[in-house]
This record gives sequence, C-alpha cells and structure tokens, in this order.
Amino acid sequence: MSEKLKTPSVLAFEAKLSNSDAIMASGNWEERANSNSFLPVFIKEKAVRGTISNRLNNKDPKFNDPAKLDAEVAKPNPQTVDNASLPFEHDTLKVSFTLRVIGDLATPSTCNDPAYQQALANLINGYAEQTQFTELANRYAANIANGRFLWRNRVGAEAIEVQVTHGNELWVFDSQQFDLRSFAEPTGDLAKLAQVIKQGLTGESFALLKVNAFAKLGPGQAVYPSQELVMKEKNDKSAKSKFLYQLNGIAAMHSQKIGNALRSIDTWHPSASEVGAIAVEPYGSVTNRGKAYRHPTDSGKLDFYSLIDSWVLKGKTPPLEQQHYIMAMFIRGGVFGEAG
Repeated sequence: MSEKLKTPSVLAFEAKLSNSDAIMASGNWEERANSNSFLPVFIKEKAVRGTISNRLNNKDPKFNDPAKLDAEVAKPNPQTVDNASLPFEHDTLKVSFTLRVIGDLATPSTCNDPAYQQALANLINGYAEQTQFTELANRYAANIANGRFLWRNRVGAEAIEVQVTHGNELWVFDSQQFDLRSFAEPTGDLAKLAQVIKQGLTGESFALLKVNAFAKLGPGQAVYPSQELVMKEKNDKSAKSKFLYQLNGIAAMHSQKIGNALRSIDTWHPSASEVGAIAVEPYGSVTNRGKAYRHPTDSGKLDFYSLIDSWVLKGKTPPLEQQHYIMAMFIRGGVFGEAG
C-alpha cells in the first residue's frame, strides 16, 4: 500500500508549542521574588553622530588620492536609532512570556489525501506510543530552564534565573548551571516541568506555562529586544536605521524568536559535535551562519523531506534520533505539501 502513496499537494500542521511575545521589565535582583513591582522597559529614540566604517571600494578614484580619501572617511555619519536599556537604579532585566502546549499531533490542520493522512497518523501514533514524547519534552523543558530564549541578553550576565509557573506549581532554575550545547536526563523540578510538557503533547492534560526570566546585567546596561525588519525602498533616505520591537512602547521580543530558542533541540544533525544544538528546521538552516546543516544534497539525506518521504512512501524506518527530529518538525508546524 505504501508504494501507492504519494505526497499530498496540501499538507499542513499547526504549531504545538504556542508561545506568546515576550515583554521586558526592569528591577533589582533582590526583588525578583516580588517581580510584579518591576517597571516596563521603554523603547527610546536617540540620534548619534557616527563615523564611516564600511569597507571602501578600492576601485574608486578617491581611494588612491590621500586628500580625497581623508575627506571621505572624515564625513560624519548621523543616525537615528531605537535604544533600550535598564535605568540606573535597576540592575536586572525581566523577560516574560506564556507557553501553551497542544496535543493531537497525529491530526494535520490540512491534508487533501486521506490515505496519506492515515499512513502518517499511524507513524506518529506509533512514535507517541513508543516514546510518549519523553525525549522531546525533556529538551523543550531544558530550553526553558536554561534561558536560551534570552539570546544576547543572556551573554555576560552575572546571574540568570528562570521561574516557571504551572497552576499552583512554581519551579525556579539557575540557568547558568545548564549546558547549552547538550541535553542531560532531567531531575528534580526540571523533570516535573518536562512531565507537564509531555502530558501536553500527548493530550493527557492542558498545559499552560508562565515563564519569567531574570538576568542580572548591571545598572544602566543595554538590553536587546527583537529588531524589526524594515523593508525600505532603494532610494529611501530615511534617517532611522534601527527599529526595535515594542508593544505599546514597551520593549519586547517576537514570538518567533522565543519559539526558535525553544525548538533549538536538534543535536541529531551531522555537525552536532562542532556546533551543538540548532533550531529544528526542514533543512537545518542557521541564517546567521549562512549554513544548512541538513542539506538535501548531502549523502546522508537527513533533511526533513527526504526523511519523511522515505519513511511514509517507502516504508524505510529512520533511526530513533531522526524520528525525534521528524516529530519535532511536526510540533514546529508548517506547510509540507508537494512542491509546485
């Protein structure tokens, strides 16, 4: 029967880790137990007079004329930019978001081929029965506890603490005790957090987590919300060169950026020993490195589409670690139908 199956033209999955945007606030480290008193971090605009620092074109006639070159590089470079920082009376950044974990992974949001949908559901249900999503839940839990979602705000912090609330439960983690490159078997409160995520993925119970992360950076230190991608026309001479994401003027981080950190669990790609965990993506793409770590032309054929086609259409069961990756892709969500 599997030989008669073909990839449907329409196949889509909704994300099963549904996280909100993250909002930023400031306060003092000693007050984090009562963080409701923390104050919002507001985006402010400032104008700066910078210098020309870009690489010059050595084919330009000015490049070989010292006087003209001096005049060129001495030109001021005025810029208007968004800025966010802690006030001088506060030393700690608070980043808050919510996360809902959704079950029923075996049912796509859209599929126009019932036979393929049934075959895929059988594989997903078989995986769920075999693993109970334990490995994936453990890794998602670790990425909450380790504060990976703080991104640049995590670098160089004196101390980092993550508080997770689920119902009446409160779990507190020292994020600097975790290794960002690998995942260990969870114990204690981390195991309890992983259990809640697992039950959400299996559909056993409703799972809504409230996450507050605290990074002790120092009074007046810069913080890093998401930066907006502004598509300018070629001849647009607008002075403002950096726009930071804000919600009603308050510094914030995109839900996509938080989600990327939470799903950075893929240590099953070929270069894991060199680069560690990357976000779960169809081709293992890491845009800031300009590299795809699961390239479809590689001999191993470890990109998502090659793996799932081989499993569903050809009946070739991938190794368990690649099954983890495939299921994490469905949890990520997306449109996976036939090209064209």
